[in-house]
Amino acid sequence: MKTLLVIGGPTASGKTSLAIQLAQHYNTSILSADSRQCYREMTIGVAKPTQDELNTVPHYFINSHSIHDKVSAGEFERFGLNCLNSIFEKNEIAVCVGGTGLYIKALCEGIDEMPIIDKKIETQVNDDYAINGLEWVQQELKSVDSSYYESIDQQNPMRLLRALIFFKSTGKSISTFQQNEKKQRPFNVLYFSLDLDRSCLYDRINQRVDLMISHGLLDEVKNLISFQELKCMHTVGYSELFQYLNQECTLEYAIDKIKQHSRNYAKRQLTWFKNQSNYTFLKPESAFNEIVKICDSTQL
Repeated sequence: MKTLLVIGGPTASGKTSLAIQLAQHYNTSILSADSRQCYREMTIGVAKPTQDELNTVPHYFINSHSIHDKVSAGEFERFGLNCLNSIFEKNEIAVCVGGTGLYIKALCEGIDEMPIIDKKIETQVNDDYAINGLEWVQQELKSVDSSYYESIDQQNPMRLLRALIFFKSTGKSISTFQQNEKKQRPFNVLYFSLDLDRSCLYDRINQRVDLMISHGLLDEVKNLISFQELKCMHTVGYSELFQYLNQECTLEYAIDKIKQHSRNYAKRQLTWFKNQSNYTFLKPESAFNEIVKICDSTQL
C-alpha cells in the first residue's frame, strides 16, 4: 500500500533536512505542511527551504500561493490530497513535513465541513480587532463561547478571530462542527515527530533568529509593510518587526520578542504533537535510520 511519512515537530528541530534526506533515499517528493511557507512573498522569516534544497527534491505547497490568497486547513486538505495523488502515481512513498499540526490532521484524517460565514460580520470583527487588539477579541470570545475559549491557545489571534466570527455568523460554537470523524485515505500513514531537549531547542531557535536577521529579514519585512493588516502577516518574525518599523519599539527589543515568541510557539507545537497518540518520537541524530527501518518493515 502507498505510504505517507509524516515528519512533525517544533520549529527549528531539523524537520526540513530530515525530510529531504528521506525523500532522496526513497527518490520521492515532499509535501510541506507549513501554513506560511506556501506564501511566495514570505521567505526568510518562515524558514523556507533554500533554493538548493528545493532544487534537490521536488516540493509541494512551497511558494504555491500569494499572501492575498485565502489559505486554510480545508484548502490544504484539498491541495495536499491532489499533490499526493500525483506523487503516488510514480512512488510508493511520499513525505509530508511541517509543524502546523492542524494541516497534517486535515490531510490525513479530514476536516469537518463548515457553514459559510457572514462576510460583513467577518469584516466588522477584523476591523474591531485592528482597533482594539488581542485583549478585546479574547474577552469577546470568552463572553459568547467560554468553553471553546478555554480549550484553545488564547494568544493566537487568528484562531480567536475565526471562532468569534463563526459564533457571530451562526450563533453556535465552532466546536459543534468539529466532530473529529476520521476520513478513510487510500494510503497508509506513519507519523514521526522530532524530540529535542528543551534547552537545546531554545538555543537553536535563538541562533536561527540571529541568522534570519543577518540574512535580511528586516528588508523582507520592510517590503511587506503595506500588507501588515493581512491575517497571514500576523506571524512571528513579521509582527515584531512591523512594530519596530512603526516606531513602537527598538530593533533590539523586536528581535528579543521574536526569539521569545518563537520559543513560545515551539512549546505549543511540542504540546500539540505530544497530545497526539499516533506519533513516534525520535531524536534528530537517529531519526533517519529509525524511520527507514520502520518504513521498510512496514512495506514488506
